[in-house]
Amino acid sequence: MTADSLLLERAGLPDEFTLAGREISARGLAGPRQHPWHRQHVAAAARHVPRTRRHADQRHRRLSRGPADGAGVRARLNHFLGHLDGHHNVEDIHYFPVFAKAETRLTRGFEILDADHHTIHEGLERNAEAANAFIRTLRESEDKQRFAADAYADENSRLIAMLTRHLADEEDLIIPLILDRGDRALGVD
Repeated sequence: MTADSLLLERAGLPDEFTLAGREISARGLAGPRQHPWHRQHVAAAARHVPRTRRHADQRHRRLSRGPADGAGVRARLNHFLGHLDGHHNVEDIHYFPVFAKAETRLTRGFEILDADHHTIHEGLERNAEAANAFIRTLRESEDKQRFAADAYADENSRLIAMLTRHLADEEDLIIPLILDRGDRALGVD
């Protein structure tokens, strides 16, 4: 079983991390959905996931747009992929080590999230390759466009599923810890 399939197949983090999170959360005052960490991640997903889905849905429409549209798709996708890669690097290099040091019971959970980032990065690369293949077919036959659009849509669906699972797991682990210790004490304010 690959790391990719583990991320896509798991229903959540192992109980040892969610139980620790519940114990920590029980001492917190604010609700997890009110925390800026959650709002930041949800806002990023709200901006990018609909665009990604819209591009994927092009497989169900006539695919005869010109090169200007391909350039727009490429620019938006590059922005999203670059932002997500940079975001994950900051988490891996700064936040996860800080959080793991603050609550050593959660160290393995942060290792899982770090491994997810590598799996997601591979998914980002596959997504970019599929998008570029799709863009290259915009001046070819409709059959080639449909085939490339289907491949791109499949990669989009896979990437969205990975991001959705990872975000839920990340918040199950991180939000209770932040609520318990506080942003400033953890160095994340």
